Amino acid sequence: MGRLDGKVAIVTGGSRGQGEAEVRLFAAEGAKVIVSDVLVDAGQAVADSLGDSAVFFRHDVSREEDWEAVTNLAEERFGGLDILVNNAGILHNATIARHTLADYERVVAVNQVGVFLGIRAAIEPMRARGGGSIVNISSGAGLRATKYSFAYAATKYAVTGMTACAALELARDNIRVNSIHPGVIDTPMVASDDPTATDRIVRATPMRRVGEPIEIARVALFLASDEASYMTGAHVPVDGGVTA
Repeated sequence: MGRLDGKVAIVTGGSRGQGEAEVRLFAAEGAKVIVSDVLVDAGQAVADSLGDSAVFFRHDVSREEDWEAVTNLAEERFGGLDILVNNAGILHNATIARHTLADYERVVAVNQVGVFLGIRAAIEPMRARGGGSIVNISSGAGLRATKYSFAYAATKYAVTGMTACAALELARDNIRVNSIHPGVIDTPMVASDDPTATDRIVRATPMRRVGEPIEIARVALFLASDEASYMTGAHVPVDGGVTA
């Protein structure tokens, strides 16, 4: 316990799934956390359950003004910003021929533009604290090809590249930037009414199971903490061996 004592974190998409697990684990380890999401009721409930350790902020990650507001909140409410987890993301499954421009742009706005805006917004608050840690949630789809998720994969490859570029540029500011690449995790975003779909995923995974949100949160905790003080520009797969 106490691995994030004195730290202030923003976790986007923090109302459920991996984001909620990250919020709860960070708070348990001593951080003050801003729960960022467009899902107001769920996000507020998570923040309320953590008492003084968390506050909810309704946050559309594709809007510049929302990023300015959430970083201002971190400074005004908790005194600064040390950790940013760019976790918010959306998934759209379709063949390339059935990907509309509107679908593509919607995924890019959240998954790619949102991460860009987050990294940019975190720089000055983190410089003011002498450094910080940015953890970008990419995907296994940001390391290898996948079918029927053209826009999603495009954005996750972009997150992989942005992570590397930001890590190089911000290293001298002591701002570390790393990415996590989950496999299929048991979250609402990937829930399926087709039990055969889960069976296929399990058979294709060397560990023969899907992952749990807490398993991503634990890696995010390590990267956010001072235990990872010499890690930047890393791309960490957490996928049961799929990309081995």
